[in-house]
Amino acid sequence: MTDKKRESGEIIPGLEGVPIARSSISYIDGERGILEYRGFPIEELVEKSSFEENAFLLLKGRLPRKEELDEFDNQLRENRELKFRLIDILKSFPEQGHPMNVLQASVAILGMYYPIDDVEDEREVERAIIIMLAKIPTIIAAWNRIRNGFEPIPPKRELSHSANFLYMLLGKEPDEKMSHIMDASLICHADHTMNASTFTARVVTSTLAKPHAVIASAIGALSGPLHGGANEHVVKMLRSIGSVENVRPYIQNLIRSGSKIMGLGHRVYKVKDPRAKILQKLAELYFATHGSTPLFEVAKEVENYAVGMLKEKKIYPNVDFYSGIVYERMGIPTDLYTPIFVMARTVGWLAHWREQLEYNRIFRPTQIYEGEHGKKYIPIDLR
Repeated sequence: MTDKKRESGEIIPGLEGVPIARSSISYIDGERGILEYRGFPIEELVEKSSFEENAFLLLKGRLPRKEELDEFDNQLRENRELKFRLIDILKSFPEQGHPMNVLQASVAILGMYYPIDDVEDEREVERAIIIMLAKIPTIIAAWNRIRNGFEPIPPKRELSHSANFLYMLLGKEPDEKMSHIMDASLICHADHTMNASTFTARVVTSTLAKPHAVIASAIGALSGPLHGGANEHVVKMLRSIGSVENVRPYIQNLIRSGSKIMGLGHRVYKVKDPRAKILQKLAELYFATHGSTPLFEVAKEVENYAVGMLKEKKIYPNVDFYSGIVYERMGIPTDLYTPIFVMARTVGWLAHWREQLEYNRIFRPTQIYEGEHGKKYIPIDLR
């Protein structure tokens, strides 16, 4: 913002288009539909990489050598288990508690079980990163079991990050295709430049708060329906539509009333979200062998019709539009979609945490005061 804009009192709602940091973590070209992590196209990473390798890339700034990836992967596998005291705490939460609230509280609690004293100590930083990446999936799966009256399923060390999560959650080892789709989804959600939750993470980081507080704060930002909660609402919308025949009148009604069509539109992308393209293609491959779902046919009709109606506004599917449909077919409860988003995005938040600390300055924006001045205090018995 220029000095003249400051002096004129102009406010940029939502800080739209206002740079607040320099970063080399991810890049978006919204006009051409490009998303890159550390310079690598998201399409190539989904095809050739894994969650573990992608996490190393985002956190370290480069692709790992084989021995480095093996060591990183082993550390994640060795730190998946939860202490029984933490499981006891999960059992004390109300059964109706939303998984995002449980996850936010649990991540903050991790900071007490695995404290970090010095954010400038590289060994402590690495330990904190591993602890959160390894244990967040276990917390999500454990809570889903506990709230349904069952004991948590212990992690299996021999399974990959994605396969182990699905095993703990669903009670059986997933096949290769299911594991690959979960891996691809986690890669797609791992970072996305300066969105609301990442900005939150950097603001909290700038105070030199500990990383568990940083991630817990970011989870709070992600829980809102305008950010990470959208994929839940997409599935609810598709269920409400019910059939392909109902799509046109349903969408027409939303457009006439000025209501938001969940899963369509993005603040940055003016074309179809590249992550939506990836997940749609993977969904088609998965449904071809595992059976489709009526929601997928409804979703495709919603996209075809709504995009045609709104083409002048450049509104297209975003990452949330197809991710929830795949999760639903896998048998994952709807209210776990956003916690799975957290599993992935924690990588990006931690990468931004480290980057913010390199050249840190506490965030201290200003405001435009519109209240009164010089008011006189009136004693309570005279009011």
